Amino acid sequence: MATKKVTITLPDEVLEYIKASVDERGVSAYVTAAVEHKVAMDKLRGLSDLLDEEYGPLTDEELHAADARLDAMDAWHEGGHEGEVDPVAGKVAA
Repeated sequence: MATKKVTITLPDEVLEYIKASVDERGVSAYVTAAVEHKVAMDKLRGLSDLLDEEYGPLTDEELHAADARLDAMDAWHEGGHEGEVDPVAGKVAA
């Protein structure tokens, strides 16, 4: 991926936190990761909005079913099943 040097302004306390977490060359990587995360969340919000427009918002029942599935997957992974097939997701646990 091509890169371009830019100048940004950060609050002092934010920059000090970042510098304490990484070496001097890692500041750019830290900021890049944060911005990439924000871009991904913006794209996900856009997809969610598009799906809401196309199919309507999820019902409470659909939201509860999705939460239950996520809770089941979390519980299974917390049980120490790395390398086994996750019965809910159908994939090998990392």
